[in-house]
Amino acid sequence: MALKVLIGPDKFKGTLTALEAAHAMAAGWRSSRPQDELELLPITDGGDGFGDIVSALLEAEPQTIKTVDAAHRACEAAWWWHPASKTAVVESARAIGLAQLPANKYHPFELDSEGLGRLLKAAADKGAARCLVGIGGSATNDGGFGLARALGWQFFSIRDKKIVRWTELRTLAQVRPPEHWRKFDSLIAAVDVQNPLLGAAGCTRVYGPQKGLRPEEFDFAERCLEQLAGIIAKELHVHYADEPGAGAAGGLGFGLRCFAGAQLEPGFALFSRYAKLEERVRRSQLVITGEGAVDASTIMGKGVDELARLCRQAGLPCLALCGFAPDPLSAKQFFTDIYALTPDFTTREQATSDPAVWLEKLAAKAASEWKA
Repeated sequence: MALKVLIGPDKFKGTLTALEAAHAMAAGWRSSRPQDELELLPITDGGDGFGDIVSALLEAEPQTIKTVDAAHRACEAAWWWHPASKTAVVESARAIGLAQLPANKYHPFELDSEGLGRLLKAAADKGAARCLVGIGGSATNDGGFGLARALGWQFFSIRDKKIVRWTELRTLAQVRPPEHWRKFDSLIAAVDVQNPLLGAAGCTRVYGPQKGLRPEEFDFAERCLEQLAGIIAKELHVHYADEPGAGAAGGLGFGLRCFAGAQLEPGFALFSRYAKLEERVRRSQLVITGEGAVDASTIMGKGVDELARLCRQAGLPCLALCGFAPDPLSAKQFFTDIYALTPDFTTREQATSDPAVWLEKLAAKAASEWKA
């Protein structure tokens, strides 16, 4: 019997975009079940790929500007423009993403978020009244300091010396806003995690190691961000450091909140709204999702987990296809079934060297075993 199948994977980080993964899954599924009706819907929770996916839903047009990456190297970065609604879509990883930098060449103390500020200025100069910005995947841990400076904010030490590096923030005594610091009527920052700015669950200790911070550097980085949050609270009378998502993307959630007037929203919720996801799920008979690793972080509110939750609420089966599942028995509590490329289906080397081919084969296997 033919099925209506919704194929909605997230990215397979480092190997496949969400769209590439969706096409590979669809090709494999069709090879075993050609009679099924497939709908492809790559998903995002605010990280890498946010721009392509959300702009496609809005039918926004790509734009390119010259900016700088997190290491202040000149680069070009894309953003998207929907003139009818005066909406801009920005993906911070396109400018200051960790994937934009050579591996292990730069330390987080050398990096900042200025390149994202330049992207936001370009969108505002175009006439955007509304801006949607996905902030996941950044290389930075600066609390939005570079972003703020790009938008015209100035920072001064106790001796009234201008601060130009985020690692000098431990001496911060004063912030001076630009005359017009709100660039948009509405700025929504799509966050892919719910961490606060500071503390054991904050950006430095949880995500800093992924960006190159060593444990012996945590206290220094934390003191810089703690001083920033304290002076902002004292001078601007706002207390955003503890908000869920403030620690997203090395504190960019906090920075966008303080220095650009953003509202923070879970990235998957934003995507779901624009994609009318609940309607798509309801008209499907089977949902297939997946990402690079289905692990403990997946079931902490990431997009793949949220899609599976919608399926459970609708009483629909949901399959997960992934690169690796360290605890497949636990994962089966959340998915009807789970298929992993490694270690049983193929080797890690083969899966990473030709990921689309192997994901297609895995999808074909899942389809051949599916009992409608």
